[in-house]
This record gives sequence, C-alpha cells and structure tokens, in this order.
Amino acid sequence: MSEPGPDRTDADLGVLTGVRSGKRSFYPEYVRSTERVSRAVEALDGISRALVRTAEGPRALVEAVLRAASEHLQADWLLLAVADGALRAARPRFVLNVGGRIVDDRADVPGEVLEHLDVLRTRPWELDAWPHRDGLVRATMTLDDEPVGGIVAKPAPGLEVASTDLAILRVLGNQAAVALHNSFLFHAAAQLRGRTERLSEAAERQARDLAARSAELAQTQERLVEVMQRQVLDDERHRIARELHDSVAQSVLGAGMTIELCRAELAAMGGPAARIADQLAPAKDLTRQAIERLRASIYALHHSSAETPGPLPVLLERLSTVHGLGELSVQVRVAGSPVALPPQAEQSIVRMAGEALFNAAAHGKARRALVRLQYRPDGSAVVISVSDDGDGDPAQIRRALRLTKAADLSGRHRGLANMLARAEELAGELTIRRSRMGGIRLQVRIPLPVPAEWEASDDG
Repeated sequence: MSEPGPDRTDADLGVLTGVRSGKRSFYPEYVRSTERVSRAVEALDGISRALVRTAEGPRALVEAVLRAASEHLQADWLLLAVADGALRAARPRFVLNVGGRIVDDRADVPGEVLEHLDVLRTRPWELDAWPHRDGLVRATMTLDDEPVGGIVAKPAPGLEVASTDLAILRVLGNQAAVALHNSFLFHAAAQLRGRTERLSEAAERQARDLAARSAELAQTQERLVEVMQRQVLDDERHRIARELHDSVAQSVLGAGMTIELCRAELAAMGGPAARIADQLAPAKDLTRQAIERLRASIYALHHSSAETPGPLPVLLERLSTVHGLGELSVQVRVAGSPVALPPQAEQSIVRMAGEALFNAAAHGKARRALVRLQYRPDGSAVVISVSDDGDGDPAQIRRALRLTKAADLSGRHRGLANMLARAEELAGELTIRRSRMGGIRLQVRIPLPVPAEWEASDDG
C-alpha cells in the first residue's frame, strides 16, 4: 500500500482540524482555531447562564448578558441598547460596561460611545451594514425579524475577531431581546398573579363580611318581627285596659252605688225591707272586690309581658308608657335615698299615681304631667305627688270627692275615692291643690314604716 502524497495529507488534516493552509506546518493555525473554539464555548456557557436569569428581573439579566459579552470579546467597553419604541416595558433602555463599571445614565456615557448609542436607539438596522469596522464589532438585536436594538463593542487591542465571534454576538443580542421580552411577561404575570391573589383574598373577606352582615340582618329581622308582634299585643292589651276602665269598671261602680243606695232606702223602711237590705250588704262587698280585681287586671294589661318587677322609682318611670293616653307627656323625678317598701304597698302607690295620670289625661285634658317621688331625709315618710297643666279645678274635685262616697252613681269620680281609700289604708293623707303648672296637684303622704298588715297582705 503506497503512502499518501502531500496533497492527500493536507486535505485530511484540513478535514480533521477545520484548518486549511498551504504551509507545511498546521500547528499555529490549529492553536488559534482551538482558542477560538474554547472562547466560543465559554461565551455560549456564559450566555446560557445569563439568559436563564429571567426571574431576577430585566436589569439583572441585561447586566449578566453585558458581562458575558464583554468577557468574550475582552472589550474595553460594550454597549447594549433598546431602540426607541421597541420593547416599551424594558428597563433600563441601555447599559454600558466600561472598564467593569455599569452605566445607564446618558450623562455618564463617554463621548466616543454617544454616537453609537444614538445609532442603536434610532437606527439599529444600520448595524448589519458594517458588523466589523474601525476596530468595533456590532450586532443587531431582533425580535420577530424586527430590529429592536443592538450591541456595539470595542474589543481589546490585538484581539482577532473571527466570524464566529460576530455570530456569537448576534446570538447573544437576539436572545437578550427574547429574554427581555420574556422577563417583562414573567414579571407582568407575577404582578397579575399577585393582584389576582389579593383580589381573591379581598373577595373572600368581603364574602365573609357579607355572610356575617346577612346573619346580623336575619337576626335583626327576627327581633324586629318579635318587637312588632309584641307591640301589636301591647296595643291590644292597652285597648282592652282602656275599655275595661272606661266602660266595665264604671258600670260595676255604678251598679255598686245603686245597690248601696237601694240598701240604704230599704233599711230605712224597716220590717221585711230591712231584712232585704241586710241580704244586699254582701253585694256591696262583691262589687268592691270586682272593682279591685278589675283595676288589678287593668294595671296588668298595661304592662307588657317582657317587663319585670322593679323598685318603686322604676315602676313610676314606666307610668309614662303604661298610662300614656293621648298626648300626655309624663316626667318622673325622684328625690332622696330610696327606702324599700313591701311590694303590695309599692303597687298601691303606683296605682294611685296611675289613676291620677289617667284622670289628668281623660278628664283634665292635660298635656304635661310631673310625677314626683320624695323620700324624707329623716326616713319618716314617702311622698308621691302628681301635677298636671290641665283645666281641672281643685275645689270642685275636693267637693266631688266628698260627694262620691254617698251619691256618685255614675262612678265618674270613683277613681278619686279609691285613691283616698288606698291612702287611708296606708295610714297616709291625700291632698288636692292647684299645681304650679296650672292644673291639679294630687299628693299622698305615707308615713314610714307602713302598717304591719301590708307586710303580708295582698290588696288584689
């Protein structure tokens, strides 16, 4: 087998090394080719590390690309800029690596670089016309086949710039454009996701708040329905109480007085009539008991089912609603230190005050009334008074009260007689005078302590 000739050997070495030369020694060119390949591989590795830093934001990505390109070209300075109107969200719009210092302010850009910055920002397509001239290398950044900026660098003196370096620079520029766009999309998506999460949390909070408000509204509606139902019941109770007081109670009073009048006349006749009069005596007591029970029922009807018993001042405070007839405005004042009284005694005092208020509204046509409860400082008595601004005459009422015991057949003034009876049962004194408000002032003075029989009695 014959040895290959010199031409065949040169061709084989050229195929293996990628080096073609007419010289006998291929080693120097081989070394240069190997160095270029190593630099290209290092540059590609640096580019890959730079381009995967999308999540760190556009500035970190651009600076990483800038340093990778500068190291590959061993550049004195390297400029990367985005054209005006392209990649509008990209920030910064340009960066310059000069001597290892990163610059993004036009005022810090050296004069020899400014003209290249203007070209990159206004006419990036011109870079392809002279990629390697005047000791500078240039590469256009493209996105969707449109120039969006470029790279201009000044390699170190004596550095041989091969076509592979220009290709790497173009790859770097194009990938930087894509990476800038992707970085913008990534951060926009992250911001959108964060906003979506915040909106979702706000919606959840609002939903919880609406649910709580709906529950509160439902409870309020239930309470409102209960209040309305209770109000209807209270109104009906008050209506029935007024009917009992104005008609039934007065009729029973009239019947009792008629029985008493007939009994007195029969007793005066003597003989069998006197015996009949004696038989009518229990009827008088029955009518009195009926009146007492009616008044107890009227008072109970005036109280709502939700009300609870309380001390005398509290019971008097309730009179403004319990006996609120027409437009009568009732004010209650308490003076002195309250003294505990037997419940039956307190109920009797309240009923006297209630009767006085009813008379002031129904008969005296009063618009205002004042209920005053006084506890004497020495603890000797409790005084209850009711004053009004009505048109009643104290002298006429005192005269009517005297006549009521014997001749009030209509029962019109029987309430006053009952007040007097209650005051006397409590060993008290009832007085009727002109009030400073212009109407009637009824006052009951009850000495303390109350009679012993009130400690355990029930006046109905």
